[in-house]
Amino acid sequence: MEPRPRIAVLGGTGKEGSGLALRWARAGFPVAIGSRDPERARQAVERLRVHVPDAELLGLSNADAAAWGEVVVVAVPYAGHADLLRSLRETLRGKLLIDVVVPLDPDNPRRYAPPPDGSATAEAQRILGADTPVVGAFHNISHLHLHDLEDAPDCDVLVVGEDRAAKARVIRLAEAIGFTAYDAGPLHNAPIVEGLTALLIGLNIRYKTRGTGIRITGIPRRADPQAP
Repeated sequence: MEPRPRIAVLGGTGKEGSGLALRWARAGFPVAIGSRDPERARQAVERLRVHVPDAELLGLSNADAAAWGEVVVVAVPYAGHADLLRSLRETLRGKLLIDVVVPLDPDNPRRYAPPPDGSATAEAQRILGADTPVVGAFHNISHLHLHDLEDAPDCDVLVVGEDRAAKARVIRLAEAIGFTAYDAGPLHNAPIVEGLTALLIGLNIRYKTRGTGIRITGIPRRADPQAP
């Protein structure tokens, strides 16, 4: 088993980011929650400690969290996505970046609104450059599944990016918190994966459900996933 890397979740005070932080903290990973406001990050950490009192959890500014983390997760609203990455380009150089951001139409969350690069994941890769592998993942996982630690999620994670080794690492990180994850191909597939989020939101609205997800069939599932 590989050593558990330090994971920093930028925008970790939000529902998705804090849910991922909670799951990784419970799995034994050192986790930092980052925020524009370090005090909000510290408050988020205290809320999570109720559920994982023995976990190694830190509340930091986004910049300090990015410097501390070996794996960095971006979970900010899309409006701040590009500016945050540009400000941290040098700090993030050479680290594994997991992008969970989905650009949705602010007037209609059932509509995917991709940036000029085609996807948030591709935008992140362009901004950070080839020295920093960017992997898109967790776009289609509801925060409801992440925050309910009794929930064994019946949904899968699709992983996209150009670096196969980086994608394999993210798959192991997903498996460590109870998900089955699949290599869904290179960056040109990212709009499909990100866009599914808008579709799932629409399904939740149409069928009056919560936490709708996707599951891949026809591929043998790993019976005993190993944590990274």
